[in-house]
Amino acid sequence: MDSHVALAFGLPIGLGLAALGVGVGLGNAVGSALQSLGRQPEAFGKIMTLMLLGCALIETIIFYVLAFIVFPLVGKI
Repeated sequence: MDSHVALAFGLPIGLGLAALGVGVGLGNAVGSALQSLGRQPEAFGKIMTLMLLGCALIETIIFYVLAFIVFPLVGKI
């Protein structure tokens, strides 16, 4: 198998796995935040702030994958 073919198959698979991990992480974060809001509705501000901060950090994983893995290798395919 040629290295270009391996890159052409590997990049979308790697990006898909990263997106799957981000989706699972966001689902867990939002689910836990909603459970804690159900238990303590008076802590809405703190919980939502921390959840949004956590979601932003989880989302950066996809941007790291794009910036450091996909974009440098696109010209080599």
